Order: sequence, then structure tokens, then C-alpha cells
Amino acid sequence: MIGSLRGEIIDKAEDSLLIEVGGVGYHVLAPSNLLDSLNIGMRTLLFTHLHVREQELTLFGFPDKEELELFRLLLKVQGIGPKVALSILSHIPAENLREAVAREEAALFARVPGIGPKKAKQIVFQLKDKIGFDDIFLTSTPITDTDGEVIAALTALGYSVVEAQAALQRLPAEARSESTEEKIRLTLSSLARL
Repeated sequence: MIGSLRGEIIDKAEDSLLIEVGGVGYHVLAPSNLLDSLNIGMRTLLFTHLHVREQELTLFGFPDKEELELFRLLLKVQGIGPKVALSILSHIPAENLREAVAREEAALFARVPGIGPKKAKQIVFQLKDKIGFDDIFLTSTPITDTDGEVIAALTALGYSVVEAQAALQRLPAEARSESTEEKIRLTLSSLARL
């Protein structure tokens, strides 16, 4: 089994990349946040999962072991295949996924294309014993007063607390010092893209 790849990105597509390792190019499907951070010519290390089907071998790549482990946990949910698991990780950052499961907020999963409310509840139900609630609070970033106001505004508009926190965490570092109104505008545009 191929557990990791270290090499140069030689091509990139909407949902995958081609990484050259020792003169061999590996086609790797990857979450969109990873693809956005990599450019052709860059060297990188990917942690991989090799999915084997009757007539096909598919490599899935992730930036760290944590995201790879979440991918593998999602594959254990009945009815979730590798492409849907990858779509979930493309739409929900790892930390927010853990929080959504711990707080049993299935609505966040239902926003992922291909996941309905019933499947979202099933994901939460099947993962809640596998994702530790204590770990969530050890790794989550502290919330400032303006972040609290942004979360309150977004929840008043119908978004869950986890969705609001996820949108805040996706803000670029330079946007963290913006006014509350600007943060709300930026987070709303981020949520609109999901």
C-alpha cells in the first residue's frame, strides 16, 4: 500500500494533482483546500490512501495524518464512498468536522453536495463515538468578542454555530483585524460558496 508521497507537483486539475516521485507521476485526488495551497513546481509531502476496486486503483492525498484519518473514518460510514468522503473534507475543515460531530450538528454535513439530511444524521451518529469531544476543545482557537458578534449575526441568519465558526476560521489572517461588519460580509460570502 502507498502510505505517502514526497515529490514535485507537475500538473494540477480541479480535483486532483500529478506528483512526480522518483521519475514516476502519481495521479492523486485531493481535497480542494489542499489543491488551493499547492502550485505546479512545488515540492510537497502527501499522506495517501489507496482505494482498490475491481478494475481501478485510486490514490487520495491529504496534507496531514489527521485529515487522512478523518477520511478513513468517513469511509466506515455506511453509504459513504471515497469521492463523497473527499467532497466532505473539501467543504468542511477537519477541526469543524470534529466539532460538528461532537455537537451533533448534522446540518453542516447536509450542506455538502450529495449529502441529504438523513445521510448527514447518519454520519454524525456513526462518528460520534469515534471522535473525542475532549480533543475538540483542546485544539479549537479562542473566540474574540468580535468573533462572538459575527457568530451571533450568522446564527440569527439561520446558520449553525459550527458553520459560523468554520466560516470565521476560513478568513485569511489579514481579515482577522477587520471590523465586525466586514467580518460578517466576508464570512457570508465564504458560506455562499459552500
